Amino acid sequence: MTNNKALLVIDVQNDFCPGGALAVAGGDSIVPFVNHAITNAGQASELVILSQDWHPANHSSFASQHEGQGPFSTVTMPYGPQTLWPDHCVQGSAGAAFHPNLLSDTAQLILRKGTNPALDSYSAFFENDHQTTTGLHGYLQAHQVGAVALVGLATDYCVAYSALDAARLGYEVTVDLRGCRAIDLDGSLASQLSAMKQAGITLIGDA
Repeated sequence: MTNNKALLVIDVQNDFCPGGALAVAGGDSIVPFVNHAITNAGQASELVILSQDWHPANHSSFASQHEGQGPFSTVTMPYGPQTLWPDHCVQGSAGAAFHPNLLSDTAQLILRKGTNPALDSYSAFFENDHQTTTGLHGYLQAHQVGAVALVGLATDYCVAYSALDAARLGYEVTVDLRGCRAIDLDGSLASQLSAMKQAGITLIGDA
């Protein structure tokens, strides 16, 4: 890998913004900052990659698919513990679309994840079995990327999982918390911020 850089914009979608099915508090407030980062990356000839949660309607991470279970409860899947979520980011729905103000047209790659109904995917690199790849690593290698910066939603889930996987794969990783917002479920934000620091990830700004 060389010194080429990429900006990873994680899941800035309607369902993760206020009014959405799995709203992150202040999720829409990051859009101007994220757009600024996209513009700067483009001017610096850096890759811009957007990830997009893209679930089938019967996805196994939806609480609606588990009788007697409610959103934010935990079940055991073949790949380990899985938090159950409200139905969100269903393929082709308005909720799955990018925030309407997001500068998505300049991205070199839009990566859709969570498409396998039996397997959730927080990270933009691996699905939740930590073995099934999304193809992002190969794409970055083909473009000789050695450093990635991340912004998006939510800090403690899809952003953190993506950042930790990037660090594990050998990338130099920065997470700009000014362009992120968290769900913070049962202390998940503090836990993931600590994990990212321990992994050598550079955190910019306040959570």
